[in-house]
Amino acid sequence: MAKQKNAISPTRDEDYPEWYQQVVRAADLAENTPVRGCMVIKPWGYGIWENIRDALDGMFKKTGHKNAYFPLFIPKSFLQREAEHVDGFAKECAVVTHSRLEADKDGILQPAGELDEPLIVRPTSETIIGELFARWVQSYRDLPLLINQWANVVRWEMRPRLFLRTAEFLWQEGHTVHATAEEAIEETQLMLRTYADFAENWLAMPVLCGEKTEAERFPGAESTLCIEAMMQDRKALQAGTSHFLGQNFSKACGIKFQGVHGKEELGWTTSWGVSTRLIGGMIMTHADDDGLIVPPRVAPTQVAILPVTPKEDSRAQVLEACKALSKEINECTAFDLPVRVEMDDRDLRGGEKYWQWVKKGVPLTVEIGPRDLENGTVFVGRRDLGGKREGMKRQEFISSLKDTLITIQKNLFTKAQDFQKDNTREIDKLDELYKYFTAKNSSKPEIHGGFALIHWDRNPKWEEQLKNDLKVTIRCIPEGVSVPGTCPFSGQASPGRVVVAKSY
Repeated sequence: MAKQKNAISPTRDEDYPEWYQQVVRAADLAENTPVRGCMVIKPWGYGIWENIRDALDGMFKKTGHKNAYFPLFIPKSFLQREAEHVDGFAKECAVVTHSRLEADKDGILQPAGELDEPLIVRPTSETIIGELFARWVQSYRDLPLLINQWANVVRWEMRPRLFLRTAEFLWQEGHTVHATAEEAIEETQLMLRTYADFAENWLAMPVLCGEKTEAERFPGAESTLCIEAMMQDRKALQAGTSHFLGQNFSKACGIKFQGVHGKEELGWTTSWGVSTRLIGGMIMTHADDDGLIVPPRVAPTQVAILPVTPKEDSRAQVLEACKALSKEINECTAFDLPVRVEMDDRDLRGGEKYWQWVKKGVPLTVEIGPRDLENGTVFVGRRDLGGKREGMKRQEFISSLKDTLITIQKNLFTKAQDFQKDNTREIDKLDELYKYFTAKNSSKPEIHGGFALIHWDRNPKWEEQLKNDLKVTIRCIPEGVSVPGTCPFSGQASPGRVVVAKSY
């Protein structure tokens, strides 16, 4: 079968933002709704999220965390307690002011029953969880308190983009209380390592770990750690954050405990989270001009079996063979779980059916027709190789299936890692830095730049200059690159390099 020119139009090089939207649409991941900025996550997209959620949930529980659920609504007074925190989220808050609707004289529904105190629809839960933690923590024996919540949040987004920025999105938020600063800092670092492990080993998405600058820090935190990934347009995506909150929220919420020696002490708290934005990062890390590519570890279906039935008299025999193969595949394991397989017996032309699965990004397609039954073969397509297809003996396919899925996972990570390395540069001169982030072709500004590792004397005015002049930000102060140097802005001493990039 001749390969289509491109399944996705426009291509990445032609219009990257529109290409992204078309990949989401072609893969049937999600779509916009009548509520501006909100999306419906469709079964294939939600299946990816379920696999992300289940894997992370297992990792959290292995580190001693337990799940709970907290209210969607937060009294305005709770946010008011922590001034820096409320300032950071005030412009994004959705506010409930009335309790019911009543029809006016014309039969038009109007808000009625004004609330005594407005309620904020959860943008994040530090303040409401802090209020509850203050009840639960009385003694050092109650610590550490390690809680996680899977929930939805609302941050009123003016420029929505599916999965990347939506008014409502799904996430997890971890919240913990510790007896000492050292324990809380260790927790913050542990969860960052957990996120990095997941991003690289499940999503095949290489990340840089580091600390945010004061200007980019989570509102109310003492420090914010993050993982930053490079997308195929060379922009950075903040894929997860872990915050050391010090005693700021303990003071605001009254989280106190009796210490070992009987003295009343304030707790040390953390919070950390990732969201459905991870799906957006996965798309932009791996997808190509034929559609989505899903790493096997998070793919809802790892193998799609496509019966080829050109003649009605052989249809029943082909379908039976496909059912038998599906059962055999499901008895195989990969990544310590049964292989997820789906047989697509819809009455569609073979080419149309095949390309639907290519655009959905399924790791492997397996086609079986009457001739394959005669020869004991299957026709296998690998999505990580651009859909390259080849005939294989049926038993050879089965025996190599586990290794094939592992290889696909590794290949996707290696390709993304090589791309990140190829587009990361150490830059020491100011004119070179400006040139790096100035588009060569004004019609395609998204294809210039990447990650720049520069020295910085920690003066925030240079950080502001970068934003104003180049529309780039310091993404993080990365781990492991603390060799001193000279700041190209001031000529002053720099304690180490920082990562500068355009970002989502």
